[in-house]
Amino acid sequence: MVKPVLVFGYGNLSRGDDALGPLLLDYIERQDWHGVEILSDFQLQIEHALDLENRALVLFVDASVSCRHAFDFAELKPARDKSYTTHAMSPTAVLAVYQEIKKQAPPPCFLLSIKGERFELGEGLTVQAEQHLALASQFVGPLLSQPDLTRWLQQANR
Repeated sequence: MVKPVLVFGYGNLSRGDDALGPLLLDYIERQDWHGVEILSDFQLQIEHALDLENRALVLFVDASVSCRHAFDFAELKPARDKSYTTHAMSPTAVLAVYQEIKKQAPPPCFLLSIKGERFELGEGLTVQAEQHLALASQFVGPLLSQPDLTRWLQQANR
């Protein structure tokens, strides 16, 4: 049976701060939140559109160098972009694929971007990324312990 909330963390544990998405999933997995499913991969691919089916809420989690703060939280809308035809897609392109194949709007989806700085192969997590991960974990706790679209939208519009 599909759980109503999907948290999809993506990134590479062997590439420094790129590990932030999967590391946040480790935190979530240790919690006792019923109705929350986690999924991890190195990158988003077209097949991941099917993982959105029958969900009430979806949270994508990734590292980013372009965050304004320690982390950014935003609502996503389907959009074809240049990643649409590549093997590594953006979350909005995954939503567009879902919309195209299912002939319906995707569930409400959000992106939690955690600020990272170094992404070299073989590097560990930077001290700054560890701090950002801790702040993102504190932020996501209330969102997942009682998932509610209105609350998520309020947080995204801050």
